[in-house]
Amino acid sequence: MELYFEVRERQYHPNCTASAIPSRSDLTRVNTTAHLLVGTVVFGRANSRNVSIAAVLGALAPDISLYIMVCVSTLILNIPAQIVFDELYFSDSWQRVFSIDNSIVLWGVLLGIAWFRKRPVLFAFAGAALLHILTDFIMHHDDARAHFWPLSDWRFASPISYWDSAHHAQWVAPLEGLISLLCGVVLWGRYVKPVVRACIVAAVIVELLVIRQWLIFF
Repeated sequence: MELYFEVRERQYHPNCTASAIPSRSDLTRVNTTAHLLVGTVVFGRANSRNVSIAAVLGALAPDISLYIMVCVSTLILNIPAQIVFDELYFSDSWQRVFSIDNSIVLWGVLLGIAWFRKRPVLFAFAGAALLHILTDFIMHHDDARAHFWPLSDWRFASPISYWDSAHHAQWVAPLEGLISLLCGVVLWGRYVKPVVRACIVAAVIVELLVIRQWLIFF
């Protein structure tokens, strides 16, 4: 409820009108496809459909709350994307949500439980999520999150960013594209079903297009 009222307040606040200049703030700054490719390479298994699905879902998990809140804000509450990403994204209520589903501590505990209990599906899920968070930890500057909640609210402002050219994205983004392409090649050789291969190709294409957007607009 607190999140809802904060969004509504910002929607009708006179200072929260959309800029006449289109915002560069949108979901192209989210790097989910690269996380999906890398997480599936590391934790997916060709001989286990459930483990592979768990790896995909785990790689996606840390970004789910962001997609939900952005969709609710822009599609239901009709809040301009510029306000969503430049203001609401950094609000206390949104950051509180991110600190939970992007916590290295919480996902690390879940990974440890999965390893101790010998649960390969849970291990792939938690492992892919933790790998996602660790890569975010080293590649976010202004948009860093409190990855050590509930032990600390400290945020690490990394000197590098995968999307912001002010923090070396012109070098990081092409490297990330190369890694994503290599992951696509590995996954193509690992999975032979046409529908899976089609998803792999689609993920690589989306990732390369997103990187192109970063290099042009950011």
